[in-house]
Amino acid sequence: MRKATINRKTTETAITANFSLDGQGNAQVDTGIGFFDHMLTVMTKYGLIDLTLSCDGDLEVDQHHSVEDTGIVLGQAFKEALGDKSGITRYASVTTPMDEALSFISVDISGRPYLVYHVDGLKDKVGTFDTELAAEFFRGFINHAGVTLHINLAYGSNSHHIIESIFKGFGRALGHAASLNDRIDGIPSTKGSL
Repeated sequence: MRKATINRKTTETAITANFSLDGQGNAQVDTGIGFFDHMLTVMTKYGLIDLTLSCDGDLEVDQHHSVEDTGIVLGQAFKEALGDKSGITRYASVTTPMDEALSFISVDISGRPYLVYHVDGLKDKVGTFDTELAAEFFRGFINHAGVTLHINLAYGSNSHHIIESIFKGFGRALGHAASLNDRIDGIPSTKGSL
């Protein structure tokens, strides 16, 4: 099993994560931000990733540090769990509907962090969650995972549905790109390195 345990403590957050790429989609998540916990749970469910995560953050300031630092920790865990990347599928693109919302997510486990985030029309908040922080989560993740990630919203009007479509699609694409393919011999790169 490809697993990682990450402990990260700063003056702003204390996060512990147990992460398994070859899971069944089981999650126990507590960041103190209800909607964000829900998004991490659907991400792992549809990515078939097992995750236990706790975050004690400075929510009295705002949610920014908790969300961004969770992205950092999960990026570190993903990278560690991948190991040498031998035999991974590497690429994945998925389209995910959530009622009236439709998102396109593309992942390349390239070793090069790059985020394209085209999501317009979100309201400022879903519950207490600051919707602008979704992009901060993904930025934190890709910078520490070494992943190229394109997130494009085709359409949608309900902010909850839009963000949920994105997190579900992200989980699906990440799980597929990280999946092992017995037809792939070694590192999936013409350079021989990722």
